[in-house]
Amino acid sequence: MEPFLSGQTAVITGGTQGIGWALTQALAAHGAQVYACGYSAASLERAENERQALPWHEQISLARCDVTDRGQYVGWLEEVYGGNGRLDILIHNAAYVQWDDVLDMSIDQAQHTMRVGYDGMVTGVRTALPWMLAAGQGRIVTVGSITARILVRGSSAAYTATKAAIDAYTVTLQMELAHTPVSATLVRLGTVAGTDFFKKHVQPGRTPKLNKYLPALTPPQVATAVLRAMQKKQPILTLPRYLGPLSVIYQIAPRFSRWLSDQGWGEHPDYGRVDWTYKK
Repeated sequence: MEPFLSGQTAVITGGTQGIGWALTQALAAHGAQVYACGYSAASLERAENERQALPWHEQISLARCDVTDRGQYVGWLEEVYGGNGRLDILIHNAAYVQWDDVLDMSIDQAQHTMRVGYDGMVTGVRTALPWMLAAGQGRIVTVGSITARILVRGSSAAYTATKAAIDAYTVTLQMELAHTPVSATLVRLGTVAGTDFFKKHVQPGRTPKLNKYLPALTPPQVATAVLRAMQKKQPILTLPRYLGPLSVIYQIAPRFSRWLSDQGWGEHPDYGRVDWTYKK
């Protein structure tokens, strides 16, 4: 049996580290020709070194791209589309993270968070969607966060606002695509250990105390779930799954939910110290 993505072309932003790198490998492992872009030179170099040892290394192409530079980003997408004659999958995973309180972030940092997360998504979708509609098939995946649905102490206002914008845009897009051959999946993520998100940006003390009692995910687990959701054309994927009921509780009783998130004692887990390797 051929892999379910055999012959398809996929592009992914923020695809050279963490969740994005796991998704890049998963797409290739399931048959896609994958074009992944990243902004960090260090992550690109690390991913390229790892790529060479992968059994599906010939199916992965890496590039440096700044999704806030419209000309550069659109040019990269057009190059991929022109070289393959198709673009079947678009995954927007790029994010800029500066996890600080409002007064500890500059205006430029706060606005750049939105430029990468939201504006980059808009550019990618608006560029790729006409190609998908013309081809009669396509999948769009946007990586959001449960922070857009559950607002508790310790979060970053700029990051939360960006993910809320991604959430609303994608859900609205789904309604517009309801009677077309193109599907869109919104991924609402909670804690994913072993990523630069926690290694570099979020100190353990900034996460809700309740988190220490709830299991976290790893990037390969996220990648596996996302591909399954794509195959099923699932509109919304919430991970870990216990966050679905918790978000309902928050909508009903936000003050209680915020109080609950602050309950606990002892040290916060260090999610940045988790090691992982993608395995099909």
